[in-house]
Amino acid sequence: MTKIGIISDTHAWWDHRYVDYFGGCDEIWHAGDIGSELVADRLSALKPLRAVYGNIDGLELRLRYPKTARFEVEGRQVMITHIGGYPGHYDPSIRGELFDARPDIFVAGHSHILKVMFDPSLDCLHINPGAAGKSGFHQVRTLVRLVIDGAAVKDLEVIELGSRA
Repeated sequence: MTKIGIISDTHAWWDHRYVDYFGGCDEIWHAGDIGSELVADRLSALKPLRAVYGNIDGLELRLRYPKTARFEVEGRQVMITHIGGYPGHYDPSIRGELFDARPDIFVAGHSHILKVMFDPSLDCLHINPGAAGKSGFHQVRTLVRLVIDGAAVKDLEVIELGSRA
């Protein structure tokens, strides 16, 4: 059983509550637009961090993290990228790789829109954790936590951090 904290679009914003919400997790996944090495370092110091770079991330973060990450947790295949779209509207830059890989869990950020939905065409759980930072048009900052227990993905929680303003 592995507890995962999922975050995206921090845009260099650090909220001390990340420690509270991710402290009990085994891993943190960041779906890009990290915004600063300091945020990445602080998350990495908290728990093992799997991250991808986003369109606002500079050279240092692009050298440190891939555009797309693929890995396995508890036998579940996972793919993370920043600009991914959502079921029925996947971004052309990832669509081919996504349908070739057919992960069990696909995480993307970028839109700042929290969305968790099952894609029957891929037999895949799609997760966009929304945006945890203060930059952007979103109204509420969000995170996601879940548990992967073998074949089961369970106990998914949406955490609201409050207003972006």
